[in-house]
Amino acid sequence: MTAQKLEIYVSTDGNDRAEGTADAPLLTVGAALKQAREARRLGRAEAQGGIDIILRGGTYNVGKPIFIRPEDSGTPQSPTTIRNAEGETAVISGGIGVTGWRKAEGDGRLPAAAQGKVWVAEAPMLGNKMVYTRQLYADGRKAVRATQFGGPYAMERMKAFSVDDESITIPTPQVDLSRAGQLEMLVHQRWAIAILRVRRMADLGDGTTKVWFHQPESQLEFAHPWPQPVIGGERGNSAYTLVNAIELLDSPGEWYQDYPSGRIYYYPEDGRNPNDMAVVVPAVEQLVEIGGTRERQVSNVTFSGLSFQYAAWTRPSREGHVTLQGGFRLIDAYKLAEPGLPHKAELENQAWLARPEAAVAAQFATGVSFTGCTFSHVGATALDLRYAVSSSTVTSCTFTDVGGTAIMAGSFGEGGFETHIPYSPAIPTDLCRGLVISNCRIDDATNEDWGCAAISAGYVSDIDIVQNEVSNVNYSGICVGWGWTAKESCMRNNRITGNTVTGYAKMLYDAGGIYTLSNQPGSLISGNTISLPADAPYATNSRAFCIYFDEATDGFTVENNTMPKPLYGYNKPGPELKIKD
Repeated sequence: MTAQKLEIYVSTDGNDRAEGTADAPLLTVGAALKQAREARRLGRAEAQGGIDIILRGGTYNVGKPIFIRPEDSGTPQSPTTIRNAEGETAVISGGIGVTGWRKAEGDGRLPAAAQGKVWVAEAPMLGNKMVYTRQLYADGRKAVRATQFGGPYAMERMKAFSVDDESITIPTPQVDLSRAGQLEMLVHQRWAIAILRVRRMADLGDGTTKVWFHQPESQLEFAHPWPQPVIGGERGNSAYTLVNAIELLDSPGEWYQDYPSGRIYYYPEDGRNPNDMAVVVPAVEQLVEIGGTRERQVSNVTFSGLSFQYAAWTRPSREGHVTLQGGFRLIDAYKLAEPGLPHKAELENQAWLARPEAAVAAQFATGVSFTGCTFSHVGATALDLRYAVSSSTVTSCTFTDVGGTAIMAGSFGEGGFETHIPYSPAIPTDLCRGLVISNCRIDDATNEDWGCAAISAGYVSDIDIVQNEVSNVNYSGICVGWGWTAKESCMRNNRITGNTVTGYAKMLYDAGGIYTLSNQPGSLISGNTISLPADAPYATNSRAFCIYFDEATDGFTVENNTMPKPLYGYNKPGPELKIKD
């Protein structure tokens, strides 16, 4: 006899006081989760075969994350599933519409070329607060924050980078930016970027201008040695662009938000009226939080067929963004006066990191699955399996228009753990292990923080990254490993097999279609198809590879991979790296 399954229905025109049936659906996912918890708590017979929370088609706007707790857990025989209704599209959205557009007439700071073509609207409110944003989407297309050279990826070479007075010297802008109080500089630095809020600019009178920056990012940018911009590289100096000033709003598809008024200015493409468009800004950074504790984990929860959209990324507007690698920002870093620490005699720098924000995140969870879901219009990481996530899967999901990493997994030595120290958790179950990422399609990730990857796994073991399609990323495609160390850690038995990687290294270098770090015994790279890297236009050298074995990579067997030519990169590989291609 088949055990009964409880079905709880949710609809955008439902009522949280309803019964949750097909004919009387609830309004919110939170109310459905509460009903499911009660069914399990009371041992109701109809929940013995599992609980399905079924979302009818439509957009479910969230003003705070949907929390999945241990009380929401199922069992292998009675799982909890949150899914779309058959044939319908259910969207979990952190977005909010921008309406009431009018022509921006008479604003003398607008460039002459944009006069009469730019529209303005008041910022939407969330609760009792104005929404300040770094992302805007018009009819589902990401607009470009007003930028100096036009387009999201156009840059110019800097003239000098001075550690002594924490300044960058650039060609003098052709636009008067003396009133641009929220101006930022986006800096290309090898395999990462920095976002620096401009504090002061001084025209030196020789065709160049010196720029200084706000704290905390100024100290971080000039104190940390890796990576810093390059002056005198084999392909030129490092590059930059200035962004986020109304004076730069001169091209169709660009936008700008004023501070403190909050007014949003938009230069539509094709002369369109934004009142006839769906203009959306993300107002919530996190859409779903799956979080148990070490003692009580979330277990046996599946998300199926759902769409997660419009998650914000705002922190750089408050404190800048200086990264070490992979989108992990520095919270402290400096160069050692004399190299060497007990675990690495040649180490010359120290760094402490913080993890990127994520639209959907999990920790202390087992048996969590994402199947057939879509993630789009996300400012930072789309899906993050952070800590102590085991026996979980991400299968047949689609990721498009992601500002940072599409799928992230495992610890990267954040917080108080200096990032170069080999990590093995004192409690073994804290490790992310037994994960499967398979048959996913990732296209146009890393479009806001270029230094991220499509798939990025740090300290993990027994992970399978299988038959995924990766395309159009600005740094590396699939990255596994962390620590820059030959010493053994918790990383082992990791498998990267049957993936297709194209269109990578579009803006940064020291990159690989597949990229590895450190010693990972028993690991495998096999059966992947990898194109040649793109020619990053502002790179200061040409270090990009189909497969890059970065510092101290060891323990991998590499075989049966398809490349236009065997393009490998090496940085102090270990003796157990076996290449059979």
